[in-house]
Amino acid sequence: MTKLSVNINKVATLRNSRGGNKPNLLQVALDCEKFGAQGITVHPRPDERHIRYQDVYDLKAAIGTEFNIEGNCKEQKFVDLVLANKPAQVTLVPDELGQITSNHGWDTIKHQSYLQEIVAMFKEAGIRVSIFVDPDLKMVEAAATTGTDRIELYTEVYANQHKKNPEIAIKPYIIAAIRANELGLGLNAGHDLDLHNLHYFYQQIPNLLEVSIGHALISDALYLGLEETIRQYRAQLA
Repeated sequence: MTKLSVNINKVATLRNSRGGNKPNLLQVALDCEKFGAQGITVHPRPDERHIRYQDVYDLKAAIGTEFNIEGNCKEQKFVDLVLANKPAQVTLVPDELGQITSNHGWDTIKHQSYLQEIVAMFKEAGIRVSIFVDPDLKMVEAAATTGTDRIELYTEVYANQHKKNPEIAIKPYIIAAIRANELGLGLNAGHDLDLHNLHYFYQQIPNLLEVSIGHALISDALYLGLEETIRQYRAQLA
């Protein structure tokens, strides 16, 4: 089964735009679980423009499904936050300061030593580790030597090309997924997956364990409602 983890960053963005607590981020997370989400993902950033650090503590104390915290592990505050909350999974993303959204994976060759150290630290704390990577064989192979449990394939390129030619769009992801399986890496995916491209991706990628979806899912919920949207996304993974 491929799990659906709902990224609730956009809900926090809406809340923060007016101050106060509308929409209630914690309630949305609990409703996502009630409606069928199998995980909750957050990606706190240093400026707290969406997810606040306190949100992470509040969510950890309340949700019952898998909790996935994404972020730049080169920020000590992020590392401290993850260690303090011990989520089911931490996803290491090479964001730059002020970056609007994630737009590339790790260079797992260049940062090999660093990744080995940070992965070992999180795993020692009992946290499953996933490294955000592009669908590049060299990056996948180098990720395997860091000790990480999983990789998350960055899927924006797939999503953009899928509109024109799904077969060409998916090809590098299939190759990367097969190699990850051979190396014993668990496989996640995320970024710009939506109701138009998710099912094809799911069908083609072997042993896909989890997808993390936020922007598209929350946008669809404005029209379909949150419960129906989660139902439809879950249907794409069946």
